[in-house]
Amino acid sequence: MSGRRPTVLFVCVHNAGRSQMAAGYLRHLGGDDVRVLSAGSQPAAQVNPAAVAAMAEEGIDLTAAVPRQLADETVGEADVVVTMGCGDECPFVPGRRYEDWPLDDPAGLGVDAVRPIRDEIRRRVEALLVELRRGDAG
Repeated sequence: MSGRRPTVLFVCVHNAGRSQMAAGYLRHLGGDDVRVLSAGSQPAAQVNPAAVAAMAEEGIDLTAAVPRQLADETVGEADVVVTMGCGDECPFVPGRRYEDWPLDDPAGLGVDAVRPIRDEIRRRVEALLVELRRGDAG
């Protein structure tokens, strides 16, 4: 990647499933090339156990992940903000690239039902990483 490493923020309502899986994949696949943040507009008490289990199957450990409250400052740090179902609850900061990924919410689902969501997140994260490595952050 050229120049400064981009910062990507993944946001969903509870910061317990989709955004945590996306952050896990980008950290795993992007390494030190990308700074990864995740947050939720109404964070849950813990990360969804089915999401943790599904990611463990991919060799990605989310057991230490903690849902975090979305703050305007966090959005301000990001070059790319990827939203996943938080809609109007996500603050808008001019000059940031926004993407909305319409993904099913894994809350309350078992691992078998979470796998297809996980796989779609991986596909989208891989495509985003290609763009970031080309320098298409903004």
